[in-house]
Amino acid sequence: MQTTPVYTIRSIEKEDNERIAFIIRSVLAEFKANRPGTVYYDPTTDDLFTLFQAQGSAYFIVEMNGEIVGGSGIFPTPALPHACCELVKLYLLPHARGKGIAKVLIQKCFDAATQNGYHSMYLETMPELSTAVGLYQQLGFNYLQGPLGNSGHFGCAIWMLKDLDG
Repeated sequence: MQTTPVYTIRSIEKEDNERIAFIIRSVLAEFKANRPGTVYYDPTTDDLFTLFQAQGSAYFIVEMNGEIVGGSGIFPTPALPHACCELVKLYLLPHARGKGIAKVLIQKCFDAATQNGYHSMYLETMPELSTAVGLYQQLGFNYLQGPLGNSGHFGCAIWMLKDLDG
């Protein structure tokens, strides 16, 4: 008999920095997406707690059976359209995938975005993360022809947008 994992989603704490940076980089390496122009080389990856103190941002940590297994957040990326935030840094360790956790985590980000007054959500990703792309489509994200805003992540080749009001 398979049991449902016990997990919690909470706001990031300073003590989470090292673990979540490790998770982000290990997942990118797993999918061979650890290249320049991605969060793999972004220096802010090592101090997400400080980064997500910015007004209009939020980052959530997932703990499963007491272990940090991933996270995701929203960020007011510079030069995005008015009332638009970016869904950022969604990464889960392999044993946390396929359990519906990512979907719940993204919904938590939708809720945080709405509470912060955003009306749309943008994301950037890579073809290597095809399972995530399918989930984004399922949750109402639509493809764009090019990037929005100024994330600095030139290594991403897929751009998507979701209307949070619809």
